[in-house]
Amino acid sequence: MLDTELKSKINQLWDKFWSGGISNPLQAIEQMSYLLFMKRLEDEDIAREQDSQLSGEKYGSIFEGNEECKWSKWSNLPADDILDHVRDEVFPFLRKLGGEDSLYATYMTDAVFTIPTPSLLIEAVKIIDGMHIKEQNRDTKGDIYEYLLSELKTAGKNGQFRTPRHIIKMMVELVNPQIGQAVCDPACGTAGFLVSAYEHILKNNTSSDLIKTDEQGNEYNFKSDRLSEKQWEILRNSTLWGFDIDQTMTRISLMNLMMHGITNPNIKQINTLSTRYDEANHYDIVLANPPFKGSIDASEISGELTISTKKTEILFLELMYNILSSGGKCAVIVPDGVLFGNSKAHKKIRTKLLEECRLDAVISMPSGVFKPYAGVSTGILVFTKGEPTKKVWFYDMTSDGYSLDDKRTFIDGKGDITDIVDKFNSRGEHDLEDRKAKCFFVPIDEIKENDYDLSISKYKEIEYEEIVYEKPEVIKGKILDLENKIIATLGELDI
Repeated sequence: MLDTELKSKINQLWDKFWSGGISNPLQAIEQMSYLLFMKRLEDEDIAREQDSQLSGEKYGSIFEGNEECKWSKWSNLPADDILDHVRDEVFPFLRKLGGEDSLYATYMTDAVFTIPTPSLLIEAVKIIDGMHIKEQNRDTKGDIYEYLLSELKTAGKNGQFRTPRHIIKMMVELVNPQIGQAVCDPACGTAGFLVSAYEHILKNNTSSDLIKTDEQGNEYNFKSDRLSEKQWEILRNSTLWGFDIDQTMTRISLMNLMMHGITNPNIKQINTLSTRYDEANHYDIVLANPPFKGSIDASEISGELTISTKKTEILFLELMYNILSSGGKCAVIVPDGVLFGNSKAHKKIRTKLLEECRLDAVISMPSGVFKPYAGVSTGILVFTKGEPTKKVWFYDMTSDGYSLDDKRTFIDGKGDITDIVDKFNSRGEHDLEDRKAKCFFVPIDEIKENDYDLSISKYKEIEYEEIVYEKPEVIKGKILDLENKIIATLGELDI
């Protein structure tokens, strides 16, 4: 949703970090996060001070006694002083914000300021100040951070990669989180699902006349004027929950939520598959794209996980079932192998999803969705815990609105997505028996007969068109006629 000039400034920031010696995208994101965080602290401090003046309430600045740690103070220091000041004064100040047990302290624990030169720091400060000037007419802090994250093009060692934002948005719309529901991502990465769930709730509680649309048709300006103070408190403090095993991802998730206005995110660094995590029947909504191809030491696997396997994609599915409350909904991305794998573990997890849950949907996605950093074929499972499945809605997604090659060129940004959401929400109103269509129902008995196979190819009927070819002698005659015409034409040209 950013305009061209803001995107250009973010690209400049990436280029400066790259040429300045920080070429690892995750490290660059971390360092950019710290700078954006420093800028945001002073901006919000000023806003709170102004609000207190209007209300007549007393406000104590977080910079009281540490004026030299304000962005506006140190960002104008000369090159000889600025780097040492930020590393030795501003960073320690950030670690102490709110006390030892505060979010700030947690976020900054073990954080290292690795910008190597004063020139890179000064250039970065100039660009971020330029972003701030551009964003005055609209709250774009969250969009800026999302655009930064969209530049993460490298996959993790265990199959971790960032889920495209439009796919996340579609999955959120399918489970439709509401105010008061607890939303969890047990492998949250950069917290994209949690941010999208937050924005979904904001949008659904904003009067339609306040919502604006940009030039690409994206909606924004979710003021949530229909939420009471108590509902706001619930949304900000007890709605969004994320966990990740990676410390860097945890920090990035925290920053992403803070940039979107969640001042006290519930983000923790923990392996949710391990014995240290136990939150059974706790969440109303689970949204995730857990790591594929990963494995875990058998001795570390939680005793609550009963399926005997080291495959993380299967373990995460059982975990999601466990942490959902009765009636809770889940939307999760899985590799195609989960849908048709014939191991005991594969069959057991599919049986659980079909017999102990209502498997609402299996959406087959084209393999190019995760390019350029992964070409794996994937699907989306949507299920509700607590009642057995009677029939499963299948959808054959062929386009997500971008080209399916490594370039992922923008087409319309939607593809089948709008149709998927509309047809999913109205699926109970139609029979959907035509197996040649984009979507259709398959009864549970038929799925059981097929060994609980959930691959769409097992049930979709392909309509072949018969091609009628001309007889060989007719084709031969046409070729000879064409040759004669070419010879005659060349003769007329006297060649």
